[in-house]
Amino acid sequence: MARSCSKEFASNYMLLNSENLGFIDLFYIIFSKDLKDRKFIDCSEGSGEESSSHRWIIFASIVAQKLLFLLAKPLARFGSGVEYWLNLFSSNGGFLGLVKNFLRGKVVEPNKESVSFLSILGYTDKRVDLDKNMKPGDWRYLSALSIMAAKVSYENKANIETVVRDHWKMELLGSFNFWNDYQEKATTQAFVCRDTRAEEELIVVSFRGTEVFDADSWSSDVDLSWYELRCGVGKVHGGFLKALGLQKSLGFPKEIEQVDDRPVAYYFIRNMLRELLAANKNAKFIVTGHSLGGALAILFPAVLAFHKEDLLLERLQGIYTFGQPRVGDAKFGEFMEEQLKNYSIRYIRTVYCNDIVPRLPFDDNSFMFKHFGECLYFNSFYQGQIVAEEPNKNYFSLLDAIPKRVNAIWELARGFIIPYTRGADYKEGALLRVIRLIGVLVPGISAHFPQNYVSASRLVSSGVLPTRD
Repeated sequence: MARSCSKEFASNYMLLNSENLGFIDLFYIIFSKDLKDRKFIDCSEGSGEESSSHRWIIFASIVAQKLLFLLAKPLARFGSGVEYWLNLFSSNGGFLGLVKNFLRGKVVEPNKESVSFLSILGYTDKRVDLDKNMKPGDWRYLSALSIMAAKVSYENKANIETVVRDHWKMELLGSFNFWNDYQEKATTQAFVCRDTRAEEELIVVSFRGTEVFDADSWSSDVDLSWYELRCGVGKVHGGFLKALGLQKSLGFPKEIEQVDDRPVAYYFIRNMLRELLAANKNAKFIVTGHSLGGALAILFPAVLAFHKEDLLLERLQGIYTFGQPRVGDAKFGEFMEEQLKNYSIRYIRTVYCNDIVPRLPFDDNSFMFKHFGECLYFNSFYQGQIVAEEPNKNYFSLLDAIPKRVNAIWELARGFIIPYTRGADYKEGALLRVIRLIGVLVPGISAHFPQNYVSASRLVSSGVLPTRD
């Protein structure tokens, strides 16, 4: 984003550019208080002077972006290889079935576009049906529907359509790949479906989160560029704004000219909702997402409010996010809480146990990112409670290092026990058990997987959430 466009969109900004980062520049990040004249950073006047602790965070962010850029192709190849073999085993009935078909010369090759092809996350949790104990109008229904939509968003279009149509008995209105103007390719995914079983038609917008081996998505997560939006909105995470549809030369104008083969997430979904809600005056919509998808889910209504889209905000029934990272500063939180109150929008930010992602970016005296609104926190026994902030809000703590790992060992053991205590619906597969083992070393990684959130949404006890959705 050029400095010239900040006059219409943002009053202040700081943009990190890892492509222009040289080895010598790393020393400037650490030792120079004034960074505004460096080629790897673009900032407004007065935004370049940083404290020592903040410079270290900038250092980590820009080095992570550089590494992800360099590792993008190897990561993608490795991820594709893992998915290929998982689907190859599945298509042939497991390892023994694959050996048998190989000997017979009848190996079934997986097709990435087929209904049966699953992502890595899909193999960690194969549940696709909605909880049969929850119906439209039930106090837990929207939360349970939202996490299932957030989980399914990681799959291909054919799989999403089959799940929505055949398992949920809903209508898929579209599954989309959206253009990122900064990464110059489609990196943001979302789908939209319609539930007509309730008295009022409900439209669900689900943003896909960060895929395990997708360097582009991880780059959006670790990009700690920020923009201070005008009209009292506050400072917002630049990487997430770019994924939602920030324009290089324009910022976030109210309208843009869409290019057919380069749809932009915010504008495309907003225009789609305008048409759908105009066709049915009683229809409402919710937005949801896991991980990066959760960040986009809360930023989407934020930009609607920035553009004063009152008619859409009045029809927004709820925002449900799972494992969502922090997206803005305290001023942004105050702005959003005012919007949520004015339009009577429910915002539930669900955090499972030691999930590392909701605890990033850091929230301390030297940094600006803050959570806001109600947090529905679950411990590893799936006991939920409403809290202002999840425990150990910045994750990295020597005091919590041992308890977190003890808890991770319990989560591994729980996977063997829970089918007998809660039912076969909660059985954990071999891949998830491998991830649980990795979680003993880095507990926050395994805790972030959607499986934890699906189980939590189904086991949440009455009284934790208000009885209306």
